[in-house]
Amino acid sequence: MQKDYMGVLTLTESEIDIRSLTYNRPLASIPIGGRYRIIDFTLSNMVNSGIQNIGVFTQSNSRSLVEHLGTGKPWELDRNVNGLFVFNFNVSGSLNGDVKMINNNMEYFNRSKQNNVIVSPSYMICKVDYDDAIKYHEQSGKDITIIYKKVENAEKEMLNCDVLYIENNLVKGIGKNIGGESEANISMEMFILKKEKLIEFMLKGMQRGYNDTLKDMIYNYAKIKEINTYEYKGYLRCVNSTINYYNINMDMLSPKVLEELFYHNGRVLTKVKNDPPTKYSKYAKASNSIISNGCIIDGNLENSVLSRQVRVKKGAVIKESIILQGCEIGENSTLINVILDKGVIIKKDSFLKGSKEFPIVIEKKSVIRP
Repeated sequence: MQKDYMGVLTLTESEIDIRSLTYNRPLASIPIGGRYRIIDFTLSNMVNSGIQNIGVFTQSNSRSLVEHLGTGKPWELDRNVNGLFVFNFNVSGSLNGDVKMINNNMEYFNRSKQNNVIVSPSYMICKVDYDDAIKYHEQSGKDITIIYKKVENAEKEMLNCDVLYIENNLVKGIGKNIGGESEANISMEMFILKKEKLIEFMLKGMQRGYNDTLKDMIYNYAKIKEINTYEYKGYLRCVNSTINYYNINMDMLSPKVLEELFYHNGRVLTKVKNDPPTKYSKYAKASNSIISNGCIIDGNLENSVLSRQVRVKKGAVIKESIILQGCEIGENSTLINVILDKGVIIKKDSFLKGSKEFPIVIEKKSVIRP
């Protein structure tokens, strides 16, 4: 149990390349894998490692995220001591980073009894064992440890993520993955450090006018001090674009990925919905798909992910698509390589076809006619 560690989730991830799904919600609360939200993976990783005090620093437009997190009960964080704390910061068009968010809530850190901090974004989908990372960090004796993954297909994957240049497990430089090399050490933007060091960064950020992010301040610190690295070797995807979101959901259809993400190093915890089991009619056919509770299936599904309360009518065909909560697919309609946001209605005889590289995204509560 990591009782001397607290978790800090800074939800300042770039949403530029996934704006079609974040127009009405923060990136952290996008549904994924049928019944989960993106933030569930990071929260569960921390809870599974025994971290009992977690602060979530979110920006504006976070209603859906706050509703999903609630009191933290699904993650056993509804506690009298420690627990889940959500800090909503309205940026109002400002370019300020998370330094101001944290500084405005510094009392949270002063009141917390833990002496160490794990800082993480939400959009890195993985199953990190923080116990091993913390042990490695403490044995190194360094002020800060950055968790990273060595990627062998960086020319196609993890684009626009931070790259670490490493020698003898120490950070020697930081860059950006623009797809120029096949191998890259991708920073997972997860940092292990003492709480007093985080507070020190915040004071420096305040002096500089709040324009920095905590991540950038840590990277700058690497230019003058030795920063340790810990290599993570499991599954990793970054939800920083629509195509990456699509690919992650498709990955979850693989038994190997499904086993690692949902059954390795503890379960992925989420808010429970009391929907009835999915109903399949005599016309229904489903293969290699994730289908959540509360659906009614009369059509054909193949290699697709369905969230709760989706209605697929007779003769409809859905292939390699992601259908979010409450959508209705009309009779004899066809969807291939499509992402439907919540509450979309596809009228009968409609035909939508994207590609694996450019899936079609239909915005929330749209009505599509043939």
